[in-house]
Amino acid sequence: MSTVETILQAVEEDHAYVVGLRRHFHQHPELSRHEDATNERIIEELSSLGLEVHRIPEHSLYADIKGELPGEAAIVLRADIDALPVQEADDRPYASQVPGVMHACGHDAHIAGLIGAARILVRNRNLFGGTVRLVFQEGEEVGYGGHKVVESGALDIASRTFGIHMASNVPVGSVVITPGPNNASVDYFNIAISGKGAHVSTPEAGIDALYIASQIVVAAQALVTRRVNPTNSVLIGIGKLTAGTAYNVVAESAVIEGTIRALTPETREQVKRELEELACSTARIYGGTASIRFEDYTSPLINDETSSHEAQRTAAALFGEEKVITNRPASLQGDDMAELINRVPGAYAFVGSANAERPNTQVSHHNKSFDIDEDALTVSTALYAQYAIDYLQTYAGA
Repeated sequence: MSTVETILQAVEEDHAYVVGLRRHFHQHPELSRHEDATNERIIEELSSLGLEVHRIPEHSLYADIKGELPGEAAIVLRADIDALPVQEADDRPYASQVPGVMHACGHDAHIAGLIGAARILVRNRNLFGGTVRLVFQEGEEVGYGGHKVVESGALDIASRTFGIHMASNVPVGSVVITPGPNNASVDYFNIAISGKGAHVSTPEAGIDALYIASQIVVAAQALVTRRVNPTNSVLIGIGKLTAGTAYNVVAESAVIEGTIRALTPETREQVKRELEELACSTARIYGGTASIRFEDYTSPLINDETSSHEAQRTAAALFGEEKVITNRPASLQGDDMAELINRVPGAYAFVGSANAERPNTQVSHHNKSFDIDEDALTVSTALYAQYAIDYLQTYAGA
């Protein structure tokens, strides 16, 4: 029996178990940076396999599986574990039991798939050398956990990283592995504008922070349309403007909150720099002042070309070349798997979870009705396990 046949058979045998795990995590979701019970269940499952589990502050975990063949190489397999502040809409048997919290992005499936892969890898240590490091990462939804995993040194043993994400706009059974930019950087910004209050009947006695803020909101879009090469995807989204205390008072202060999304580090830094210049100069023209604060949620997710081709070959061997999509357009959503790939070359695969006969599996992520076709767990579990084996069989002596 070939390695691929061995893995697919093991995945099929464990499918019901992995589905049960996914449903458990779906019923017991926890918000970013509060994944305590999730951690405990992961530790329980990995410990039952004889694995030693290590904590990465605050709520991330890792465990190592050592192969029995000679080799020193290591690969990190990553799954994110946090849920969202969403009230689940549908009364499924495995619906969330936590009011206002839901796995509306598929992270429950990511956890289950990686634990499923761990079970298979432990039973098949004889197929590889080197080390498979399993990383269960907190706080993806708030752009936190990826930075912490990198800072912890948990990736320092590795020469490859790999992760998967459910995709509700891809048919179940298919896999997307696209080299290059896949997801955008995500930066939050807060622009604080200071003016001077006055009665609206004497505007010359004041400095209108609301007017300044309005000018910045409008002018910011010119940074996208007139300052950036049109072939470089970038977005400035402004979702909140707070100003003023009364309808007849010139606003003394204003705050603008928004986000910048870009597909390259160069465009990201350019737009951040120019937005700060725009805000400060606009405020100065009208007699006020402005300051800007950025929060770095995640870098652009740029799949390493070599890693992507490796993963494509693995997916094709498992599921057939016709099931592997290699040219999916990039998204301006973010994912902090980017931080892991920035530190150690790797690839992020998107596993189709949509079934046309089950409409809830086709709604967008973060939707209150989000669900997956659980056959996607067969794909994710097999892909995690087989890619690790393929990589280490090839590079174990590296």
